Parts: sequence; structure tokens; C-alpha cells
Amino acid sequence: MKNRVKELRARFDWTQEDLAKRTGITRQTVGMIEKSDYSPSTLLALKIARVFKVSVEDVFYLEAHEEPEGGIME
Repeated sequence: MKNRVKELRARFDWTQEDLAKRTGITRQTVGMIEKSDYSPSTLLALKIARVFKVSVEDVFYLEAHEEPEGGIME
């Protein structure tokens, strides 16, 4: 899973610490998420999207090779 956390954080002119405080996580966790070393829980992904005022899909996304065969399952 890839993400746009660093890009969105830059748009808001926030440090990793700023985002951490707004979401209740550590600065280290923000860094790990930005590097895709850590996949956040659904709850944390929703919190991150909410502080940026965007949808979860605007922050987190799958790369083409991560998509299930035949597209998204319903």
C-alpha cells in the first residue's frame, strides 16, 4: 500500500510532529507510514484522512500489482 501522507503534510505545512499530535500517534509512526514501512489500521487511516479533510482513498492506495485479479471485489 502506498500513500500521500508526506505530500499532504507538506501542503498543510505541517511537520511530522504536527500530524502526530493531530492524530494521536508518535512522530516515528508518521515517518514509518510515509516510508510505507507501516500500514495503519483502518481507524488510523480514517483519522489521517479526516485531519487532511480528504477521503481515505485520497491518502492511501494500492499499486497495480497489489490489486486483486479482475479488479476490485464486490
